[in-house]
Amino acid sequence: MNDYLTIALPKGRLAEETVNLLDSHRIINKESINFKSRKLIFEDTKGKVRFLMIRNMDVPTYVEHGACDLGVVGKDILLELNPELYEFKDLGFGYCRLCVAAKRGGSNSYAHDMRVATKFVNITKDFFASRGVLVETVKLYGSIEIAPLLGLSDFIVDLVSTGETLKKNGLEEVETILESTARLVANKNLSKSKSERIKNIINVLDE
Repeated sequence: MNDYLTIALPKGRLAEETVNLLDSHRIINKESINFKSRKLIFEDTKGKVRFLMIRNMDVPTYVEHGACDLGVVGKDILLELNPELYEFKDLGFGYCRLCVAAKRGGSNSYAHDMRVATKFVNITKDFFASRGVLVETVKLYGSIEIAPLLGLSDFIVDLVSTGETLKKNGLEEVETILESTARLVANKNLSKSKSERIKNIINVLDE
């Protein structure tokens, strides 16, 4: 199994788009993967590629520590976690924005010691510090939009695609912090043979 290339994929749309991309370039055969299954590991025996389906926040950890050779993860997560990885390629899909949002019709002014709900704690602190504002962060992993409505926070920092979820929960965008797309990342201690395989994959994708 050491000749297999192991790739960590975030469950959901990014995994499906990555598999479709690799399949379209004949790097793998996507028939070996069943996205409706509860399995977490799939193998393409012909292409000698193994896929791990894991949480997006865990992808950098699996790759950084050598459990996986490659991974696909959003730029937002790379900036939040700052892992020791090679970032090889912007895959061009999975676009989203990391935004500051607040209650519609409320005050959009920043102030010291205000509370901001987010799972992107490091990015959030750095962003507000760049505005000269020290904030208290409240770390949440889901349903972040309701935090201002219940008085848990003054603002939220969260990923936005269309903005419809914000609108439906009485929030509005205040400012965009960054834009993100899916990136192909790799472990820094790859064997020579795997480094060559990855170079070949990147060359094929670039074509």
